[in-house]
Amino acid sequence: MPAREPDSPLEEYKSSAGFGRRSFLTRAGAMGVAAAMTPGDLLAQAAAPAALPPVPAPDEIDAVTLKINGQPRKLQIDSRTTLLDCLRETVNLTGTKKGCDHGQCGACTVHVNGRRVVSCLSFAAMHEADDVTTIEGLGTPEHLHPMQDAFLKCDGYQCGYCTSGQIMSATALLNEPCGPGDADVKELMSGNICRCGAYPNIVAAIQQVRGNA
Repeated sequence: MPAREPDSPLEEYKSSAGFGRRSFLTRAGAMGVAAAMTPGDLLAQAAAPAALPPVPAPDEIDAVTLKINGQPRKLQIDSRTTLLDCLRETVNLTGTKKGCDHGQCGACTVHVNGRRVVSCLSFAAMHEADDVTTIEGLGTPEHLHPMQDAFLKCDGYQCGYCTSGQIMSATALLNEPCGPGDADVKELMSGNICRCGAYPNIVAAIQQVRGNA
């Protein structure tokens, strides 16, 4: 193997000084930026305060009283807590399901003062003294609500994840203006999504309770 020729004096200087094409371009660029800055720019840069880390806002705790399934419940909750999370995490009523968490699937439907509400889009603190009904308050295994019984008889579910929201919407529909046909029912139930595709049986259950089966 041939012996390596010794570096020239210029190459030795570049190596010892850390001087090369890349370092030359870097230093030249920095010098150009510095030359382009006016004295005012330099003073403003020197006077600019150092960036401070964001300060997290303290949790605001609210005392709210909700009437849930006929029982008054006085709760201490974060003011940002949704009605859905309050029911599931604070009151431990997990029959109300969290699906999309964007108000699009209907799995979290409950009744507030008799009207259906997607609970993921509503703050619990907004419902002081309101009457909230969840699937647990609709019926019991020994005394099912007629809609619950119809869902069982018509096989209106498969995986069951959306079923509580479907039933809560369906029971609210009984008190809403709705035409007699299946298409009318489908229109009013369009806010509740079933990934399993049990829609024909869901409509059949609702029509059975309405007396239109």
